[in-house]
Amino acid sequence: MKVFIVKVTLATVFLAADFSAMSQEWTRFRGPNGAGKAAGESSFQGISEQNLVWKTRLPGMGHSSPVGWANRIFLTAASDEKQEFYVFAIDSESGEVLWRKEFPHQPFQQHRFNSFASPTAAVDDRRVYVSWGSPDHLYLAALGHSGELLWQRDLGVFESQHGLGASPILFQDFAILAKEHLGESFIIAVDRKTGETRWKTPRRSAKTAYSTPCLSQDANGNPILLVNSQAHGISALSPETGSLLWEYSNAFDKRSCSSPIVAAGLVFGSCGSGGGGNFVAAVRPPNDARAMPELAYEIRRSAPYVPSFLAREDNLFLWSDGGILSCVDPESGKVRWSERVSGRFFGSPISVGDQLIAVSTSGKVFVVSGVGKFEVWGNFELNETCHTTPAIIKDRMYIRSLRHLWKFKPSEKSPRQL
Repeated sequence: MKVFIVKVTLATVFLAADFSAMSQEWTRFRGPNGAGKAAGESSFQGISEQNLVWKTRLPGMGHSSPVGWANRIFLTAASDEKQEFYVFAIDSESGEVLWRKEFPHQPFQQHRFNSFASPTAAVDDRRVYVSWGSPDHLYLAALGHSGELLWQRDLGVFESQHGLGASPILFQDFAILAKEHLGESFIIAVDRKTGETRWKTPRRSAKTAYSTPCLSQDANGNPILLVNSQAHGISALSPETGSLLWEYSNAFDKRSCSSPIVAAGLVFGSCGSGGGGNFVAAVRPPNDARAMPELAYEIRRSAPYVPSFLAREDNLFLWSDGGILSCVDPESGKVRWSERVSGRFFGSPISVGDQLIAVSTSGKVFVVSGVGKFEVWGNFELNETCHTTPAIIKDRMYIRSLRHLWKFKPSEKSPRQL
């Protein structure tokens, strides 16, 4: 029997707001609102060595993805040998490391595919917000664009078999972080300027969630925070107060890693495990104060566990961990086509123009058609482990591999023009 929790005071029919055109900046995991959609029409079809602008060696290692503001790219890394966690800025034109801030870090046992620098930073016009930690301490901090530490919070122990993964996001004057682990769980919003708690919502505990929340809107344009976890399924909170608006609590029976998105009026999330059993849940939000959320459908074939979804026009793209790319009708769940790309994927796909781009764990960059039938338009070998998601900033693509940051310029001509 499905269990529903509803607490609404207004109609909550979702509008899939298009955040992709908001800015040329890349301010959080997977860009504007975590949708993975870049502004512009820059082409990386036929990507080759000629597209590479620079390649910069990074201090330490990590799986966090790049974010950018103005002429700076911000990243995190960690060094096991020096027992340090790093936040640093790179000049987007030259690839030079402009500054690096070190924090003490104690290595601990985690999943072999994770790193000690996996959460992606968030950035605004004044600050960069980062999260890192150990089983004894989960930290959230803000630094200025010149590297000065502005505030730091210790959010307590973080109990997990696999380490950390969820990234901070920004809303109005808040920095928001989901701490859903084996111990006392909560979602917290702190003041961007001071780090002081603005709201803190308790959550039930189950398997640690690595899903980074996203924002959406109801029919009246009110903001809603979407959060996925095994303990709560797919839920909606007020990002202004942290109060629960609605919840479909039985959406998942396993760990949730992928981040939610909205398409065709439905909220999508997935769960899975290293042993399989992955599936996608599509939940229909309540359409008024008296209604309850409903399960629209599930997709169990070639469903992603770690990679997040991508919605483009009237298509939903699922890029599975095992390298299967499926194009789905988001309204009905009907699979339009499903094709094997190649390799294994932990990073999520992004789109720019009519292209889908993702990087395999072995460091192979794939550029695939996001229109019509399946077609690979280009690939490029980084020849280095990569568990991250590309960023497109001002028509340039940045990819973080385990030890390097790569900058690529667009192709002059696509294969279809040759």
